[in-house]
Amino acid sequence: MSTSTKRCYYETLEVERDADDSVLKSSFRKLAMKFHPDRNPGDDTSEVKFKEINEAYEVLKDKDKRAAYDRYGHAAFEQGGGGAGFGAGFASSFSDIFEDLFGMAGQRGGRGGRERGADLRYNMEITLEEAFGGKTAQIEIPVSVTCEACSGIGAKAGTKPKTCSTCGGAGRVRQSQGFFTLERTCPGCQGRGQMIEDACPSCSGQGRVTRERTLSVNIPPGVEDGTRIRLAGEGEAGVRGGPPGDLYIFLSLAQHQFFQRDGADLHCRVPISMVTAALGGEFEVPTIEKGKTKVKVPAGTQSSRRFRIASKGMPVLRSRQMGDMYVQVVVETPQNLTKKQQELLAEFEKLSSGNTQPESEGFFTKVKDFFGNRAS
Repeated sequence: MSTSTKRCYYETLEVERDADDSVLKSSFRKLAMKFHPDRNPGDDTSEVKFKEINEAYEVLKDKDKRAAYDRYGHAAFEQGGGGAGFGAGFASSFSDIFEDLFGMAGQRGGRGGRERGADLRYNMEITLEEAFGGKTAQIEIPVSVTCEACSGIGAKAGTKPKTCSTCGGAGRVRQSQGFFTLERTCPGCQGRGQMIEDACPSCSGQGRVTRERTLSVNIPPGVEDGTRIRLAGEGEAGVRGGPPGDLYIFLSLAQHQFFQRDGADLHCRVPISMVTAALGGEFEVPTIEKGKTKVKVPAGTQSSRRFRIASKGMPVLRSRQMGDMYVQVVVETPQNLTKKQQELLAEFEKLSSGNTQPESEGFFTKVKDFFGNRAS
């Protein structure tokens, strides 16, 4: 096709001249998928259109080529001036739509003879005290380990795996589709490149067997619920001598009878009597390090008031910092009163005033004013 009869590259890709890279790529993918020869068998027009689309994109996706094209047009690529079309750049252009057309992203690669073992997950529940001080735990897990009888190769003692006849040991086979060659995992050896004719009886050719293994897990102070600990190389053994996977320990914290955790801080609710709240007093509460501390309650303390006890919370993971402990008091209303207690409380109520119960007095004064204003 001569320079004079070539369509404008921007028109070919159906974009404006100021289109950015993302717009170019999106339009190219859509058009390439639409006119791909494999999707239009026997249609010569589609094949020509597909070549034009690729040629246009090969130029416009390159910053320097696009600048030259914008200035000189198609003449910029005549006389060996960096021509487009099905040259060395075609593979890179086509790779942009390879995944969209065939769904084979990530399948172009080398031989995968020795497969890495799978990662394992182990769920462990620990107490809040254990999270405070840290611990070393012993766990037993069933894992796949390298078969000792065949040293992990999967073949019976005295024999060896043979090169796969289907792929010649490459682990991949090629298949032509139209004028493209696609590569996929070898179905004969599943990408390993080798075949085992006489399998090891101990592992049935897998190169690994299941065993119970005891592992030591170090849990540092300050771990939180959901913390993940990775033990490298302690997962399943790889297939036929491949590297092992990893073991991940996921920690969960058991519910505590006194404390609720919020990051490095601890919270505790303590019920106190009406008399203690009114007259003041003190009480003792346990601390997470198995000690105890006193909390002084001033006279006139209201329900839900919080008292902060510094540095009596949880340690911050991998730090010398400590959280705080918060004690929230809840004033308990007396129940199951005797006749004498009822009489005393009734007498107290008669002697009460706005000074003894200012919040209640203020509220009902506002209520009285509210109804008065509404009536007027």
